[in-house]
Amino acid sequence: MPDILQFTLHYGGHFLVPFAIGRIFWREHWWKAGLIMAATIVIDLDHLLAVPIFDPGRCSIGFHPLHTAWAALAYAAMLAIPSWKWRAFGLGLLWHLAVDGGDCVLQTL
Repeated sequence: MPDILQFTLHYGGHFLVPFAIGRIFWREHWWKAGLIMAATIVIDLDHLLAVPIFDPGRCSIGFHPLHTAWAALAYAAMLAIPSWKWRAFGLGLLWHLAVDGGDCVLQTL
């Protein structure tokens, strides 16, 4: 797959799609929900624990601590909190994992 397409899908998924998701689930607060979901990029701070910090061929799912199944369960639990902000945060974290998972699949093509 061409690098520019993978780059566009990855970063578009992290920074543009959250606003569309916010529009679908929280029409009254879609802009804030999109910002909250886009802000979940902060879980990539766990990449700082890896050596090397950035490896273009490494799949982050299952490798970095905040990109594991256990973390995903915690993120999914946030969907049960009766606050649209916490639900947006949890959904944003799950979406982040989905985008990174998609990137892992694209790396194998």
